[in-house]
Amino acid sequence: MAKVSPETNTAGPSDVVRRLRDGMAGGVLSFPLTAFHDDGSLDPDGSRAYLAAQLATAPGAVFPACGTGEFFSLDEDEYRQVVSIAVEEAAGRVPVVAGAGYGWAQAARFARIAEEAGADALLVLPHYLVAAPQDGLAAQLEQLAARTRLPLIAYQREQVAYRLETFRRIARIPSLIGLKDGRSDLDALQRLTLAAPEGFLFFNGAPTAEMQARAYAAVGVRAYSSAVHAFAPEIANAFFAALRSGDGGSADKLLRDFYVPFVELRDRAPGYSVSLVKAAARLRGRPVGPVRAPLTDPSHADLADLRELLSSGLDMVGAAL
Repeated sequence: MAKVSPETNTAGPSDVVRRLRDGMAGGVLSFPLTAFHDDGSLDPDGSRAYLAAQLATAPGAVFPACGTGEFFSLDEDEYRQVVSIAVEEAAGRVPVVAGAGYGWAQAARFARIAEEAGADALLVLPHYLVAAPQDGLAAQLEQLAARTRLPLIAYQREQVAYRLETFRRIARIPSLIGLKDGRSDLDALQRLTLAAPEGFLFFNGAPTAEMQARAYAAVGVRAYSSAVHAFAPEIANAFFAALRSGDGGSADKLLRDFYVPFVELRDRAPGYSVSLVKAAARLRGRPVGPVRAPLTDPSHADLADLRELLSSGLDMVGAAL
C-alpha cells in the first residue's frame, strides 16, 4: 500500500477523538513491539508480520514507536519505517497514534515524520532526563503543538505530573485531545477528569494496566493500554471482555492466576516491562527478535518461569502456546 501523505491525512482532532472513543469502547489499546534482527538492526518484515497479527485481534487503536516499541532506541529513519508500517497495516481500520518524545525541538522532528507517514495522532512521551517546573511542562506541549498538525495526547508518568492549574492551561491547546496517565495517583487524576473539557480523552497507562483497571474505571477512566496484548491478545481480550460484562469471577481469576504472577516476574529486573514482553512474543512464535541495549533479554531462569506462566494463562482462556 502506498504511503499516506500529509495532504491526504486530513482528519481533524474531533474526528480522531471520535475514532479513538469508538475504538476504546470495543477493545484494548495495542502498543506493538518493534522487531529487530539478531544483530540489532531493524527488521521491517518482522514488524509488518507482527503488526498484522496484532491487528487481527481487533485492538481499539495501535500506538507504534512508543515505550513498548522501544522509541528511545530508534533513529529517525527507523521511526519512519515503523510508523509507516503501522499506518499501512492498519489501513484506516483503527487509529494509529505514534510516539514522539525528548525535548520539543526533537519531538517536532519526529512529529513531522509521523505526519508524513500518515499517523492520526501523537502520544507525547515524557521528556528526557531532567525534572521540569509546571510552566516548562506546559510550554513543552505548546511548542510541539505549534509545530505539528497532528492531535496530541499528553503522557504523564515519572518526572511528568500535571497539576490542576497546569492541566487547565494545556487543555486550552486546541490540538490536545487526551491524557495518558501512568502515575496512578487517582485522587489527582480524578481532579483532572472533573476539570477536563467535554470530549477530552483519558487513558490508563499504568504498568500492566489491567491490575488497576477497576480503580481507574471508578474515576471515569476506562480505556487502558495493555502490554499483555503485545504477546497474548487472547488473555488481554478475555480480561477486557470480563471487565466490560461485569464478570467479576473471570476477571479475578485472570488477575490472581496470571496478572499478579506476571507483575512479580516483571519486577525482577529493570527493563523487564519491555524485554519480558518481547520474550513472551518470541515464545508465541512472533518474529520480533531481541531488545536493543540498554535493555537486555531475560535470564534463562526467568524465561523458564515466563514460559510456564504464559502456558498456564493461555490454558485459562483456551488458547495455545
